[in-house]
Amino acid sequence: MFEGLMLVLSDHAELDLVGVASSAADAEEKSLVLKPDVAVMDVRLSDSDGARACERIRSRTPNVAVLFLSADVSADSMERAVMAGAAGYLSSDVSATELVDAIQKLADGEMLVTASTLARMLRGRQAPSFEGDSPAPAVPLSDREREVLMRLALAMSNADIAEEMAIGPAEVRGLVRGVLEKLGVHSRTQAVEAARRAALIGEEAAR
Repeated sequence: MFEGLMLVLSDHAELDLVGVASSAADAEEKSLVLKPDVAVMDVRLSDSDGARACERIRSRTPNVAVLFLSADVSADSMERAVMAGAAGYLSSDVSATELVDAIQKLADGEMLVTASTLARMLRGRQAPSFEGDSPAPAVPLSDREREVLMRLALAMSNADIAEEMAIGPAEVRGLVRGVLEKLGVHSRTQAVEAARRAALIGEEAAR
């Protein structure tokens, strides 16, 4: 599976495979050195639990989005992954197209699963719906996140936001992800709509 995944990803020119790791410790070290946009891992690792590895990676490199790809799609495993800071969780049965699409979304700062999804899952014990519907942020947005939100409402790209705010692309992705997570949504479009409903931006900015 490891070799097959490498072949699948290397076949897509839009993705840059910057490194591979054979253990949780190796993944943690390489994430710190290589600083990838997305780290794809299994929930079951040879030397550690995937959720714990995710938590350590996110604590040292918060702008890295962790995507779990696993045959274990139980609610308990998903809960632990999200609580550890995972941005997505996919079954290993997904197609190559679905996997690449998920990686691209996460690399752009979007989310496949959020804290609000986890809250609903814990209340109803159902699998995540991956459809954000939170009307207001559970945690107030920072000033920088509000700046990014206003630019998302103007449909600015990450590159344009980085240039206008004079920050790096990785920081932009982290801020976008923070906005989405606090609003409980998964995409830029949903973020703008949720911000409009919560009166964080005006109607004219959300169009």
